[in-house]
Amino acid sequence: MSAIAALSSGDTAWIIVASILVLLMSIPGAAFFYGGLAKKKNVLNTMFLTLITFAIIALIWVTYGYSFAFGSTINGIIGAPANLFMSGISPDALNGSIPTMLYIVFQLTFAALTGALISGAVVGRMKTSSWIVFIIAWATLVYLPICHWVWGGGWLMNLGALDFAGGTVVHINCGLSALALILVLGARKEKTLLPHNLTTSILGAAFLFFGWLGFNGGSALTAGGLASSAILVSIVAACAALIMWCIIDAIKVGKPTVLGAITGLIAGLVAITPAAGFVDVPAAIIIGLGASLVSYFAVYYIKERLGYDDALDVFGVHGCSGIFGSIVTGIFASPFINSAASGLLYGNPGQVGIQLLATAVSIVWAFGVSYIIAKVIDKTMGLRVEESVEVEGLDTNLHEESGYNL
Repeated sequence: MSAIAALSSGDTAWIIVASILVLLMSIPGAAFFYGGLAKKKNVLNTMFLTLITFAIIALIWVTYGYSFAFGSTINGIIGAPANLFMSGISPDALNGSIPTMLYIVFQLTFAALTGALISGAVVGRMKTSSWIVFIIAWATLVYLPICHWVWGGGWLMNLGALDFAGGTVVHINCGLSALALILVLGARKEKTLLPHNLTTSILGAAFLFFGWLGFNGGSALTAGGLASSAILVSIVAACAALIMWCIIDAIKVGKPTVLGAITGLIAGLVAITPAAGFVDVPAAIIIGLGASLVSYFAVYYIKERLGYDDALDVFGVHGCSGIFGSIVTGIFASPFINSAASGLLYGNPGQVGIQLLATAVSIVWAFGVSYIIAKVIDKTMGLRVEESVEVEGLDTNLHEESGYNL
């Protein structure tokens, strides 16, 4: 079949839009969301980490990242480097019903967002130079292998692991990588962190919600019923999680909080991500409610008990809700929604075991390799800024700029 005959203009148009939506999740979504939550003296540095991460990973992706993630598999471990610098890929080449170059763009935005999400854990205390070295090593040694294993024809994909839009590849990956990094980096001198501009964070959360519909809906790679279902259950899970977090806040502190509402929203979106193309609306409601319970417990109990300094709760929200969503996908995956998948409730208990394995492998690889990378950087060039820089603020010391000239 010729390229022209196989190309779907409808699918192509939708994935172009979805790619732009996922880009909006990083810039401005994550940048605004994290920037508003940071201290005023660190707002520019916090947002800069998202900007520089996206730029670095974009270049990595087109030079060698796409080839290692999605090239022909080498023993299920990594892709073959056949298309370095996009060599050999013509504008007419197809991936299914869309141009291969468009698929590359779509996956580029996923990789860049995942790296940017890690930065929320380290705000206010990490050297920018060390962050740049970390993100280059992390993208190469952590993201690319997991992406290949789950999505690129690797061994977990061949085993039947279900991850529609990034429960393992994106959220467990960034959450556990963040935890490893902060354990090496150490706690801030001033652990108290009240959002300096919550309205900016609400705007960032809105962009994240908006973009997430492209993130999950676009992962169908077609403009049809599956994309529509993925968008619907994403909205439902997010709303259920937002309501549940507000209820918990009302019970625990006597009133709902806006910070809690947007945190619950993100937790619900994280948890539905691996399941979006496999589950129905009732399952989405359960997943959303469960995500808030899991992440609330992680943020307010596990973090306090273990004492790690996850500044903006990347592990508590992305890591923990990602783990929850990845596992319960094996329970709720419905052949009525997607004929390619059946979970425990539909006569396939083995899927839960596969999901547990994929989850465990992603946890161990992301945490272990990120920890080693962080240790090496800390021993060679150091991870942290000097104490005086941390106290005075990173904006003026690292950028000679201020977020607000009033």
